[in-house]
Amino acid sequence: MSANPTATNLRTPSLLFSKTTGQYHSLKGTVVETIGDLTGAKTWTDSGKQEHAQGEAEYDAAQAKGYADGTIDRLGGKKDAVVGAVTGDRQQEVSGNIRHDKGEAQQDINRPSS
Repeated sequence: MSANPTATNLRTPSLLFSKTTGQYHSLKGTVVETIGDLTGAKTWTDSGKQEHAQGEAEYDAAQAKGYADGTIDRLGGKKDAVVGAVTGDRQQEVSGNIRHDKGEAQQDINRPSS
């Protein structure tokens, strides 16, 4: 049985975008740009600007994904809590409330700053 090379190269957005690596590349790009500015090395300045921009874009993408995931958990949890309350399934109601609260916290952590 051979592996499908296309399927093995696909990644979920959560694996593609990371707030931590985005911040790292943003900071690294700023440092490289500053070194280029101080030394007059235009290639370093340009490279640093590019890496900084890519790091910022990665951070923003990870933040948006985290917010969207939080929204999904929040809505799904609310649905489960309501269904559990209506049907008298206390376990489903509690589980739904926990998922709702987790989603709300995830939204708060990933809320875009104005």
